[in-house]
Amino acid sequence: MKRVGVIVSALALALSAFSALAGGGHSQKVQYCSWCHGVSGQGFATAPRLAGQRAEYIENQLQGFRQHTRPGPFMWNTAKNLDALDAGDLAAYFSAIPPQAADDGDRVTASTGKTIYQQGIPSSNIVACAACHGPNAEGIREIPRLGGLSASYLKTRLDQWAHGNLASASAPMPQIARQLSAADIDSLASYLSFVK
Repeated sequence: MKRVGVIVSALALALSAFSALAGGGHSQKVQYCSWCHGVSGQGFATAPRLAGQRAEYIENQLQGFRQHTRPGPFMWNTAKNLDALDAGDLAAYFSAIPPQAADDGDRVTASTGKTIYQQGIPSSNIVACAACHGPNAEGIREIPRLGGLSASYLKTRLDQWAHGNLASASAPMPQIARQLSAADIDSLASYLSFVK
């Protein structure tokens, strides 16, 4: 019964956020985002899930795209048309949608990924991911939610950080990613894709 109440509350929050956006003339912006991120914000192969993502994180990323400090020419063009109010409204809307798990990882390696996520790799001096991203991969304030993101998206991002392709990535992610093996990355991405 408690779970039903939480779901109803989340849906009510999402609907109120959507109503506010639609009433404020922002429905076109939500619709535009949905072309890549899905109608319910659950994402597609190359575009991350926004449903349930931390609002602070979404706003920061949109600002990074607007200022070209986060790579992504397509998003640069998209974000340049958003002011701070639009970014805040979109962040509130997508963060209020209940997230779903991508469920696209390798179940065999997911158990190793869970161990890395929860305990880190002490022998390599890698801290547990849970220390920053939360025990359930839900994110904390401006630190993103990782739970339920597509395994392929997560692998790509970790690989980009490991190879220095994301100059805007803040510490400690580039340093951590450089220490992860390809197998570690696959395991982590697989595990996180199953987290709800």
